[in-house]
Amino acid sequence: MLYRGMDRAALDAAYNNTAAVGQARRDAYVADWSARSAALRTARGGRLDLRYGAGARQRLDVFPCGAPEAPTLVYIHGGYWQTNDKEPYAFVGEGLLPAGFNLALVEYTLAPAARLDAIVGEVRAAVDWVIAHARELGGDPRRVFVAGHSAGGHLTAMAMDDARLAGGVAISGIYDLEPIRLNYLNDKLGLDAAEAARNSPIHRLPARAAPLVVTVGLGELPELVRQSVEYAAAWQARGLPGRYLPLAGHEHFSILEDLARPEGAILAALRELATTAPAPLSARQARAGRP
Repeated sequence: MLYRGMDRAALDAAYNNTAAVGQARRDAYVADWSARSAALRTARGGRLDLRYGAGARQRLDVFPCGAPEAPTLVYIHGGYWQTNDKEPYAFVGEGLLPAGFNLALVEYTLAPAARLDAIVGEVRAAVDWVIAHARELGGDPRRVFVAGHSAGGHLTAMAMDDARLAGGVAISGIYDLEPIRLNYLNDKLGLDAAEAARNSPIHRLPARAAPLVVTVGLGELPELVRQSVEYAAAWQARGLPGRYLPLAGHEHFSILEDLARPEGAILAALRELATTAPAPLSARQARAGRP
C-alpha cells in the first residue's frame, strides 16, 4: 500500500475529481463558466493581461468594482497545476464586483513547463504585484485578499505567509502533497519527497498570518474533505486566525458558485473577513500615499 491503505489505483481514484463528477458534467461547468466570463468581460471591461513577470503566462486580469479604495481579491485558478487559464474564471466577479471587491485573476506557468517550486514563486510574485499596484487599480493595498480553488486552494495557502495580505479563502484545496507525489498527477509534476514536503502547506504553517477560511464541499471526494479538515485544524492549532467552512450539497466544481453568487456562503465568508480588515483610506490619506 502506498498511502493510508491505498494502492496506486485507489490513490489515483481518490484524487480524480473529473472522474468523480463525470466528464460530461465537468465539461458543462466549463462551458457555462466560459460563457459567463465572456459576458462579464464584455459588460465590465477590465484591464487584461497585465504583466507581473516576464514569463509568457505571468499575467493577470483586473476587474475594478468602481468603488474607490476597494478591497481586492486575487483569485488563483485550479487544474492540478497542469491545466486551465485565467479567462474562464472571470464569472466569479458576478458576486464579487457588486459586493464591492475588485477582482484580479492570476495566470501562472503550468507543469511540466514549471516545477511546483516555480509555480508557488509565481503566485507569490503576482500577489506582491497586486499589493504594490493596488492604488492605481482602484484598491487599497491594506485590503488585498487571496482565494483559489483546487490547486488554487493549495496556492492560496502557500501565499498566506505574506503578512501584508488581509485574509484568504482556500476552496477545495490540497494541503499535503505526499499523496499527489504517489499518484497519477505526479507524471507531469515530477515531485520528489523534498519538493512535496516544502510545498505542502500543512508542513509550512506561518508564524503569523491574516485570517484564513478553509472551505470544501461535503459531496467532494473523501480525500479532499479530509485534507481540508486536517489543514483547518492544524491552522487553528498553530494559533492562527480562521475557520473551517464545510458546504453541504456541493461537489468539486459546483462549490465555485458560492463565490460567484451574491448570496453565496463563500462570498459571505469573504465579506466577513473584509469587515475585520483595515478601514478604507480617506481621500486625504490616499492622496498622501499613506499605507
